[in-house]
Amino acid sequence: MKTSDVPEGARRQWRADRALRPAMRSPGRPDPSRVVQRQFWRLIATGGTTVEASLAVGVSWPVGSRWFRHAGGMPPISLAGPTGRYLSFEEREDIAILRAKGARVRQIARALGRDAGTISRELRRNAATRGGKQEYRATVAQWKAQQAAKRPKVAKLVTNDRLREYVQERLDGTVRLADSTAVAGPDAAEWKGRKMKPHRADRRWVTAWSPQQISYRVRLDFPDDESMRISHEAIYQALFIQGRGALKRELVACLRTGRALREPRARTRNRPQGHVTADVVLSERPAEAADRAVPGHWEGDLIIGTGRSAIGTLVERSSRSTLLVRLPQLEGWGERPPVKNGPSLGGYGAAAMNAALTASMTRLPEQLRKTLTWDRGKELSGHAQFALETGTKVFFADPHSPWQRPTNENTNGLLRQYFPKGTDLARWSAEELEAVALAINNRPRKVLGWKTPAEVFAEQLRLIRQPDVATTD
Repeated sequence: MKTSDVPEGARRQWRADRALRPAMRSPGRPDPSRVVQRQFWRLIATGGTTVEASLAVGVSWPVGSRWFRHAGGMPPISLAGPTGRYLSFEEREDIAILRAKGARVRQIARALGRDAGTISRELRRNAATRGGKQEYRATVAQWKAQQAAKRPKVAKLVTNDRLREYVQERLDGTVRLADSTAVAGPDAAEWKGRKMKPHRADRRWVTAWSPQQISYRVRLDFPDDESMRISHEAIYQALFIQGRGALKRELVACLRTGRALREPRARTRNRPQGHVTADVVLSERPAEAADRAVPGHWEGDLIIGTGRSAIGTLVERSSRSTLLVRLPQLEGWGERPPVKNGPSLGGYGAAAMNAALTASMTRLPEQLRKTLTWDRGKELSGHAQFALETGTKVFFADPHSPWQRPTNENTNGLLRQYFPKGTDLARWSAEELEAVALAINNRPRKVLGWKTPAEVFAEQLRLIRQPDVATTD
């Protein structure tokens, strides 16, 4: 049917429905509804990756990646769901189905529990009209409703030139001496849209105030000017969200993190680590390891020194007995350049770690090497081979959760008295490490009733070495 064939009354109503809103571009294939987008951003907020969130809500991962990149990693819409005042996408789907079945306006209204006028306006205003006649489709109707509901607000930094210059100067200002002489600093690479916190490379010297510092300082500098007020969140949004047009995107290089996209905090806790599988997470550790009543459950970690030097620390949870593991650099360390994806020649590569830990643990009786709890470090990525050779099952604590290895963390603090940070730990021999461990193990502990870990560990050894005595009635 051509538009000219439509009755004049219907065409007049179409013009009236569109009179109060600007012309809309053809949506092509309309974007997914805001319900889908909210679900996507909620999954991102819980720490999911862009690919995982995209597949979970039913969109392709390139679409989800584009959403995340264009929004700067920040949700561009409110995550709070809409109130029942407005039609939802599900209700629009019901309207489309009922309309296709030939239901009348009042029948649809009764089925949805809505006013008939609401349904009538929905069918007129948000119907697809590309073919010259009104045809109601839920996706097009949802897109039209979302477009009409937009109330774009101009960012404060766009309209207030003085405030924008103030913010830019504190982010990107020149470093100067006390006499205002400019200091250029080192030459740095140009910003390429990626994270500008290079490893072992120079960064550009700027004043680099944080958004929070700027937000609070502007109140002190302009106490009587209410127009000179901005929240730190508004500054972050101006930096990260494309299309705001207030601050140049390159200014993200002035932030301490230097990242080009805002990263949800929960995502940093859920970074995939291939060596940590579902069967070796802390929740799978035997319950007897938690109450410390049964000996043979250990906690382990590294204390790090300069030049890729480290010392392995093992602490038995019940007796608090400590073992120190020497981790010498492998042959060729410092003599030939490292090979990409090649073996680590430093003291705590996976191969060196496995060999040293296996040598230390196999000196213990089998009954006293049941489990080992480690952090998420990749130095123990060969834990399966270690468990096979020693019979000690390895479990990994949750990311950023040192309190799940409390005995080991406390012991590492004690050991820093002997091995301070910033010193070379590879210079100590196995005999010297054994002497330090002996000193630690012979300190009386309040938690042990002022016994020493060495005394408690000796009692454990005596118990497991006593022959079983058969009992009779």
